[in-house]
Amino acid sequence: MTVRVVSYNIRSLRDDPDAVARVVRALRPDVLCLQEVPRFGSWWWQRRRLARACGMRVAAGRRACGLAVFTAPRVERVAREFHLLSRVPGLHRRALAVAVLRVDGVPLIAATTHLDLADEPRLRHAGEILARLERARARHRGPLVLTGDINEEPGGQAWGRLVRHFQDAHAVAPDGDALTFSAADPARRIDGVFADRGVEVLGCGVPADPELADDYPKATDHRPVLARLRL
Repeated sequence: MTVRVVSYNIRSLRDDPDAVARVVRALRPDVLCLQEVPRFGSWWWQRRRLARACGMRVAAGRRACGLAVFTAPRVERVAREFHLLSRVPGLHRRALAVAVLRVDGVPLIAATTHLDLADEPRLRHAGEILARLERARARHRGPLVLTGDINEEPGGQAWGRLVRHFQDAHAVAPDGDALTFSAADPARRIDGVFADRGVEVLGCGVPADPELADDYPKATDHRPVLARLRL
């Protein structure tokens, strides 16, 4: 069975929320893993309004750290987890949001994170995430997909730590563009989808459809990563 997973940093909807929703609807994800979701003011209402505009529902995430997982109607949420990562004085708090799902009856564990700009905390938190996900896999017994804004390109220490445990989906089966940041002038690949070894990656990348490309810089400062996975 094929599942469409999208990772997307939406910069707290500070740009054009309607463009964000248009991009998501065009990508048709079964699972949408978000970073920089609104977390101040009317954050709860903004998340649910975005989910409705995308034809999805909120499956996981809390106010802290701006993470959320949305799911399509055919996806059932079985459980959810949220883990704060170790605090680093002077830096934003980081976290991991996990949704335990069934897609047409098939289990899937989907997680999203947003790592730091600073090297040492980013590497430390990558290790904490791997430990948390190992426990989630043992507890819920399903294939696992980690997504996120890694704030580092392939070849960096934190990225390398993740790919020792997971497949870098774009590197395994490139499909579309590689570069995710910035949306206005793409120059770096800092957002990724990482899949368990037992998951077949059919294709992964930034969709290059011209109409979508027009909306990317209107929506947010990152471009979305779409992975098509066979469970």
